[in-house]
Amino acid sequence: MIFGNLYNQGNEATYPEPVKRALNYLKANDMLAMEAGVYELDGKKMYVQVIDTTTNLIENKRPEVHRNYVDLQYSPAGNELIGFVPDLGKFSSSEGYQDDRDIMFYDHVENEVFLNMTAGSFAVFFPWDVHRPACAMGEPISIRKIVMKLHMSLFE
Repeated sequence: MIFGNLYNQGNEATYPEPVKRALNYLKANDMLAMEAGVYELDGKKMYVQVIDTTTNLIENKRPEVHRNYVDLQYSPAGNELIGFVPDLGKFSSSEGYQDDRDIMFYDHVENEVFLNMTAGSFAVFFPWDVHRPACAMGEPISIRKIVMKLHMSLFE
């Protein structure tokens, strides 16, 4: 997992190339002005989901993982918590992996920490990172969030 802020110029040189590409795209585009929807940047290998959603109480959000894609989650305006815990193979899923959506929801996780997504914050979740997005900081509110999907083949 990588956690940072788009406006911090310090560590980008150390990021994998697909992450650098994604961050450059975020810097070059006004994510608050874009219409909600899906934008392909490199076909299905790299695309952007501009999502208007409502945060929810932590207990109403499910922890998730992906196999084929890395999630770069970006908060252009803040007001979201994202849970995170490494996937050490000990969590259970009553639903199992959904291949058509590249997602598996865990029933319960332990030792989860929460990232405070302030304006400009981004978090990169690899397939070995469990994450629980769009958790409320207090009362649920409407937010804009950006999820960039980076196919694992881009990291080879």
